[in-house]
Amino acid sequence: MPRRERNKFVKRGQVIELLIEDYAYGGKGIGRIRNEHGEFVVFVPNTLPGQLVKAQVKKSSKKYAEAKLFDVLKSSEDEIEMPYQDIPGAPYIQLPIEKQHIYKKQSTLELFKRIGKVADIEDKFDEFVDSPNTFHYRNKMEYGFSAIGYNRELKTDVDEFTLGFKRRGTWWCGDNLKKDSGLFDAEFENKIKDIKAYCEATELDPWHAPKREGFFRYFVVRKSYKTNKLLFNLVTTSYDLPKFDLDKFANYLVELFGDRVAGLLHTINDEVGDRTIATTGSINLVYGEDKIVEELLGLNFEISMKSFFQTNPKCAEKLYSKVVDYALENKDAIDNTIVLDLFCGTGTIGQIIASRAINTKIVGVDIVASAIEDAKENAKRNNIKGLEFYAADVGKFLNEHPEFTNKIRTIILDPARAGIAPKTLKKIINLNADRLVYVSCNPATQARDTEQLMEAGYDIKKLSLVDQFPHTAHIETVVLFEK
Repeated sequence: MPRRERNKFVKRGQVIELLIEDYAYGGKGIGRIRNEHGEFVVFVPNTLPGQLVKAQVKKSSKKYAEAKLFDVLKSSEDEIEMPYQDIPGAPYIQLPIEKQHIYKKQSTLELFKRIGKVADIEDKFDEFVDSPNTFHYRNKMEYGFSAIGYNRELKTDVDEFTLGFKRRGTWWCGDNLKKDSGLFDAEFENKIKDIKAYCEATELDPWHAPKREGFFRYFVVRKSYKTNKLLFNLVTTSYDLPKFDLDKFANYLVELFGDRVAGLLHTINDEVGDRTIATTGSINLVYGEDKIVEELLGLNFEISMKSFFQTNPKCAEKLYSKVVDYALENKDAIDNTIVLDLFCGTGTIGQIIASRAINTKIVGVDIVASAIEDAKENAKRNNIKGLEFYAADVGKFLNEHPEFTNKIRTIILDPARAGIAPKTLKKIINLNADRLVYVSCNPATQARDTEQLMEAGYDIKKLSLVDQFPHTAHIETVVLFEK
């Protein structure tokens, strides 16, 4: 067996300092190591050209390595001071939003050229849709408790009670959130230190990840932009639960936030895995309501703690408007027809189309049964007719419902990050629809699917980018394909 050649530039596990020189799709900064053996590329996620970073090599091959960011040692000249506490969830918050848009557009279009084989993608580009709120746009945040904190001055972990976010690059170390991060509700985040002090005063332990023990685990908050209400979920283990007064804690939250408190839920999670809501735990209402109401494009949606809902609702309105614009561009392919809404989630897109089309039947399909239940309830609440929702795997559904073959002129696609399974995509292609409106939160898998769609006779007519998540590498794409 031939001996594997040793990498002459880096080895796995090595901690390196690197100047980031370029930007690749998905927020991967590109650094280069140059020595007597030549030049070697290292990708470091969540970094920017001009930054000097400290990173650890995680994967290495002959051509390149991938590393995990530990610290930014020197900022890029493009970055500016911000009044917010830096958190791992907003790696680009110090980069002006216009420059974020340039990086996102360039790197996404490059994907469609390289993976999707669309040489003239610039000619198909329609619009870059920015978020109405650049800051404080999120409607949900999950804050973690930890028995291991981080001392920013000494740059080391310490034993302390923390409530905030994981320290970048670690799974065991928390970092206290002491003020507004710029992503979520400013009033709440400026008072999170008070909630931490209240919990610490009980002398019950926060979660210790390496030991897999403790009482306090997570504090989850959902916000309604329509009502300005906050819905809280305290996640703990069952250990020592009798020592914690949940009613008293609910009253304390009302003291802090008054009538903004929609309700408090309590979740028991005794699993060792790092998830907020356990598969085996319980979730109970302690105070108030267990849901909040949000509005999108004039439609009302009830959101529970477990519901999937767009994280940036104001920008989701722009995203859905773009999808509906593409769908309704040819009204003949919508009115008096059946429209398939595949991977439909809670059915928002289908409801909006149904409310604007004439005699159109929308058939929504999603594998998540709870999302389909929410979709049915929301359609009833909004009094929208002509909708049918099915909880099923999309591929199996298409096999089991041959009545839709050759009757569909328009299909809406909004799959998860993994994109569409090749077998399912073949079944969709076999429906022979005139038009597909494909929404994606992962343009890399969408570009991959684009190559298969083009081979089947579909062409990209238009492509738009929607900046659902400012200050991150994420971008949503909406593509209109036509035969």
